[in-house]
Amino acid sequence: MVTYRSPREWKIMREAGRVVARTLHTVREAAEPGIPLAELDAIAARCIKEAGARSSFLHYHPDWSPTPYPATICVSVNEAVVHGIPNGRVLKEGDVVSVDCGAELGGYHGDAAITFAVGAADEEARRLMDVTRTALERAIEQARPGGRMGDISHAIMRTARDCGYGILQGCGGHGIGTRMHEDPDVPNMGRPGRGLKLREGLTIAIEPMFHEGGGDAAEVLPDGWTIVTADGSRAAHFEHTIAITADGPVVLTLP
Repeated sequence: MVTYRSPREWKIMREAGRVVARTLHTVREAAEPGIPLAELDAIAARCIKEAGARSSFLHYHPDWSPTPYPATICVSVNEAVVHGIPNGRVLKEGDVVSVDCGAELGGYHGDAAITFAVGAADEEARRLMDVTRTALERAIEQARPGGRMGDISHAIMRTARDCGYGILQGCGGHGIGTRMHEDPDVPNMGRPGRGLKLREGLTIAIEPMFHEGGGDAAEVLPDGWTIVTADGSRAAHFEHTIAITADGPVVLTLP
């Protein structure tokens, strides 16, 4: 069932979104060659705790996973697309890193993701990140009352395909509010003019995930969480939580 949120609820979600944005900024600033992924997770945990919030991800246990998620954030490196578990792996110069963060404050959630390079990025990595970020921006622009969910999905799909990138199958955006994952699904592939009619009050997380190699196939690692590209190519992931208002989309996960 799709739940529509009030302006009062948007305000609470905006504060949760600020926690997420500040945490992502702090983690990115700390992500230097030689730092273990587990240390980035510890930094994120401190940021969220100091804000009086809690991690939306820690101990989260969806039906499709064999175990609860064991960390505060997801850190996915190079060929890992999403749900990477931060461990003892050490970052290297040129790594492409996606960080996904969720926080709950006052009973409401915010969820966002960024991708960046450690140190200097090669031209192909910069293009991958730029295009994925652009897809998110184009999708957000479509999130207006009277539109359809397919308009959002198509904006993402068209951006990927025009640039020769693959799209992670089986994962996409989602409704968000008092639970991190709510109805409706927000697919990264779709046809314009189709799907759920967009209304004021809808709060959703939009999150394009693109594969550099052009293929859509991916596989789950034995940890039960980390999804990697089947062809070993690098991936990028950007996400914002937004509210659809009478005046158009409002991003809730900005600083």
